[in-house]
Amino acid sequence: MGGGPAHEVEIVSMLDGGIAVRIDGEEISATMETLADGSAMLAIGDRRHRISGTKRGNSILVAAGAMSAEYQIVEARGSSRQVGLTAPTVDAPMPGAVLKILVEEGARVATNDPLIVLEAMKTETTLSAESPAVIKRVCVEVGQRVDHGATLIELGPVPEK
Repeated sequence: MGGGPAHEVEIVSMLDGGIAVRIDGEEISATMETLADGSAMLAIGDRRHRISGTKRGNSILVAAGAMSAEYQIVEARGSSRQVGLTAPTVDAPMPGAVLKILVEEGARVATNDPLIVLEAMKTETTLSAESPAVIKRVCVEVGQRVDHGATLIELGPVPEK
């Protein structure tokens, strides 16, 4: 996107609205609240920032006020580190209707397993798991209309053996 400096950004954890991020080795904690329009309010200390983002290929595009950035997704580096979920939710990439739900709560899924089918403008879109996960909660029903950014499925990590 821009020609600004490159930074290493790692999402350490995302649980119940709290987020821990490591930027160039320095850990920062924040809270994040999803808003009705699909954007989010990010609070770091006493500062609040409205942010929005979208995934495109192997990148995540993020905008916060006048700032915009493109983050390249990379695989975890060390095999000794636990690899968590790529994303804790499956969200609607566009407004549409839920055509099929292909999983049940409590089911384990693998990377690329189909989860849900949306229909928008007479086109079916199958959303798949981005990483191994357990289906925590199915938030919609077949036939339900959803807005862009609506949470369809909540995911949890696969328990360690």
